Amino acid sequence: MKWPVLLGLVALSECIVIIPMTKMKTFQETVLEEIMAKHFLEEQSYSLPQDTTLDHNFSSHPLRNFLNMAYIINITIGTPPQEFSVIIDTSSSDLWVSFIHCQAPSCSKHLRYNPKTSSSFQSDEGKPIKLSYGSGSITGVLATDTVRIGRLIAKSQTFVLSMNQLSGALEHAPFDGIMGLAYPSLAIQGTTPIFDTLNKNGIISEPVFAFFISSWPQKSSLLMLGGVEHAYHKGALKWVPVTQAGLWQITVDRISMNRKVIACSGGCQAILDVGSPYLFGPTDIVRSIQRSINPSPLQNEQRLILCNRTMTLPPVIFTINGMDLPVSRRYYIQKISEDICFITFNGGTENISPSETWVLGDIFLRAYFTVFDRGNNRIGLARSV
Repeated sequence: MKWPVLLGLVALSECIVIIPMTKMKTFQETVLEEIMAKHFLEEQSYSLPQDTTLDHNFSSHPLRNFLNMAYIINITIGTPPQEFSVIIDTSSSDLWVSFIHCQAPSCSKHLRYNPKTSSSFQSDEGKPIKLSYGSGSITGVLATDTVRIGRLIAKSQTFVLSMNQLSGALEHAPFDGIMGLAYPSLAIQGTTPIFDTLNKNGIISEPVFAFFISSWPQKSSLLMLGGVEHAYHKGALKWVPVTQAGLWQITVDRISMNRKVIACSGGCQAILDVGSPYLFGPTDIVRSIQRSINPSPLQNEQRLILCNRTMTLPPVIFTINGMDLPVSRRYYIQKISEDICFITFNGGTENISPSETWVLGDIFLRAYFTVFDRGNNRIGLARSV
């Protein structure tokens, strides 16, 4: 059964009912508008470093950070190659890009795939496809062609040609689609996700991928496929078993601050998600955490805080598989302006499950280098450099 996750970019099959999270989306869009007012023009370029490190163990691919909201990689589709920028998402499994026949106004802002110019294109007849995400949905049709990620080649890869673009906060982002890296059980029925194609055909040496999500402008974020580049983490990797092979879901023992348990007191589940920018938990628990961090909110918005009040905030400690993993204020507090910051804890996961569940998004993953090991159904964590 596919899990009805509603946060970040998590995708679902068309048979799942989506419950909108309007309040959370509105706040994200408000924050994004503040940032984009300063940076929008410079973010419109589709350029991304093309350097791909490839050896007999794995390949390493640069990711572009879009305003700390999404991480983008360049791929090509077709023969000759047509280039696209796609968002990486570990809580969905499908690949889609915009279709040349998309007539929606938003599609004109993105690169679109043209099957007539590709000699390796194959049409997949069938019913229309709908993919739903926390930030909207897309509809389209299936197609098959050669997909390249750097020098990794997935022949006869099935993907979706979208007839519309996601709306809202990501509508103007410099991307043309999404590439999912969750388990194949979340993919469109009868299709094989691109990671599984690379693995089954021996294009990568191990069924493993890893992320270094950089906190520094001078260091590029990276996606590693087929292995791990250990120079990007400190100390040994600590392994945590996956509890549900669909999403990248694990067990958390507790969440604490100032030696006091603030959440997950009896243990809970958490989904590690490159594709969700923040930390998400049950609304009531998150509100309590926000109040303890920020007893004097700005503009009646509990997540807005004066930056000078954040300097002495303690780390939030996630205890996972017996290991204490602190996340400092440097990660869970983000600046909107010179004086105003916001707290990156958000509610809404009660719509996932009646039991306490968290989504550990990019805030957590910047602090911890993360290895997703499909072969052993486990996740490796170590402090990022």
